[in-house]
This record gives sequence, C-alpha cells and structure tokens, in this order.
Amino acid sequence: MPQQITVTEHLLYSQSQVKATGRFTLLLNELIMSAKIISREVNKAGLVDVLGFTGDVNVQGEKVKKLDEYANSILIHRLSKAGVLCAMASEENADIIGIPRGYPTGEYVLIFDPLDGSSNIDVNVNIGTIFSIYRRKSPADSEVMHSDVLQKGAEQVAAGYIMYGSSTMLVLTTGEGVHGFTLDPGVGEFLLSHPNIRIPDQGKIYSVNEGYELYWDDATRKAMRYFKGEDNAIKRPFSLRYIGSLVADFHRNLIYGGIFLYPADHRDPAKPRGKLRLMCEANPMAMIVEQAGGLATDGERRILDIEPDHLHQRVPLFIGSRSDVLKVMEILKGE
Repeated sequence: MPQQITVTEHLLYSQSQVKATGRFTLLLNELIMSAKIISREVNKAGLVDVLGFTGDVNVQGEKVKKLDEYANSILIHRLSKAGVLCAMASEENADIIGIPRGYPTGEYVLIFDPLDGSSNIDVNVNIGTIFSIYRRKSPADSEVMHSDVLQKGAEQVAAGYIMYGSSTMLVLTTGEGVHGFTLDPGVGEFLLSHPNIRIPDQGKIYSVNEGYELYWDDATRKAMRYFKGEDNAIKRPFSLRYIGSLVADFHRNLIYGGIFLYPADHRDPAKPRGKLRLMCEANPMAMIVEQAGGLATDGERRILDIEPDHLHQRVPLFIGSRSDVLKVMEILKGE
C-alpha cells in the first residue's frame, strides 16, 4: 500500500464498503477539518488569547480552559451543519446537543471530548480530541431518543482520537483494525503513517497517578506492587510513565506496550466510581485498544459491555496490553 495515502483513500481502498459510504466519509472529513482548525490554534496558543481559563465551569464541575471552549464550539458548529448527524454529545455540555432547526439530519451520533488533557495546555504537553461514532436506533422521521445516544461501546461504528503534539496525528478504527495518519502541513492532509497498529501483548510500562495511592483500596495497591516488583511477567519493575493526558499516555502504550490505570478512589465522594467518562473517553479508547489486540476493563467488566445509564457516567479504567490487563483483573478479583 502506498505511504502517501489519505484517510479517505484508505477507507475506500482498505475498509468495507459499509464504512466507506458517502455519508460516513463526509462525517469523517468534517471531523478532520475540525481537527486541522483546532491543531492550528493549539500550535499558536501562546501567541493568541486562547490560554488560561474562561471563568466558566463545565458539567463535570471543572474550570473550562479557553482552548477547550474553542475546540468544543468548532466541533459543534461544523458537525451540526454537515447533514450526517442526528445528535451529538460533548464532555463540556450537560445535555444531548441537537441539530439546529432548518439543517438536514443523518443517521449518526457523535460523542466527543473536545480537548482531552486540557490541564496541560499552558505547559505545552500533548493534548487531543477523542471521538466516538454510533448509528441511531430510532426511526429517522422521529425525535432523537436518549437510547440513540446511550448505547454501549460495543455498538460503536468507529472511534478515534486526534493528538496535537510534535506532530498532529489521527488514530482511527472503523472495526477493521487501527490505523494512524499524520498531518502533513505541507499538503494539509492526514497521510497514512502507522498502518495496522498492534499493541504488544506484554508491556513494560505502567501509567498511573501514584500520588493518589492514599485513596486506593487494598486490591488496587496490590496490583500496583505487581508492576513495581520483580515477581511479574518481565521479572523486573515496569517503567513508570505518566503524563496526565489520557490521549498521550494511551498513545505511547499503544505503540510500545503497557497499561494505563485510573482506578476508583475515595478522594471525592461525588466521584466514587472513578474519574474518566465512559461515553467520551473509556468507550472510544476501549474500541481502539481491542481492535489493536489489547483489552479494556473497569476491573470487573469489559468496558465495551457496560450499559450506560447517563451521559456523563464515570468508570474506573484499566486499558492496554492484553497480558497486563488480565493480570490486574486477576489481582482485583482475588482480593
């Protein structure tokens, strides 16, 4: 396969014709155009007034960064007018986002985190946009229902993320493997750079915020000791690598092998089941990692099998190389 192949060409050449339909391709192209615009602003963030806080608080109770707000508005503005969606949902919005009256609608639902890792914006650390695509279940001539949006992750049509860093990269799955595309600023296109990504079955890296150890339960502490000791699969301590941006930590482990852990803790009584969002973070990353040969669990269940009960549901997340995730589940169940 030629290396100078675009995302659209890759869909047409390599994916099933079901995924390469005109409507799906249009949706993906609008996402890509939004990513290019966001990438441009990220790259010049220190030169314009897009750093710092807006003064608002989002539905998660977190202070909203200016670039968060910008990315969110770009995605909503472009995608709501594309004629391919019946509804959207964003980490930044409390409710389902409908398509404005007067605009055509389509069969897809888009759920996204407009700027994951935004606490790192001001210090120039990798951040990204995470997205998840579903097909609506209700009839096209009816009102969109909550059940069209609150689908379990196993029903995703596609998932991916765009990472803004030393280069801008799109990692995408449509259920037929995982492929990476890097933005070539010279031609303004995402070109295939990482075909058929496979995560190593056994990793050597663990990624977790150990500053929260005080708030973990005994089973979680035991799982961490496995990675820090010598009585494990690699017979030496795993390397700790933690950036604090899910996209960045996940991407590194996807390429090199490893496990990302964000267990439940009792720091905040309002978040007893973990911090990460099922719909806009855990589900898309779980689809990607499974398509690459890895696993994702909340410690008990496969992430993609969890039936969501509300839009901003939170879950613990253990995701990465298959052997490492299975070992964590074995330890947690044993305890």
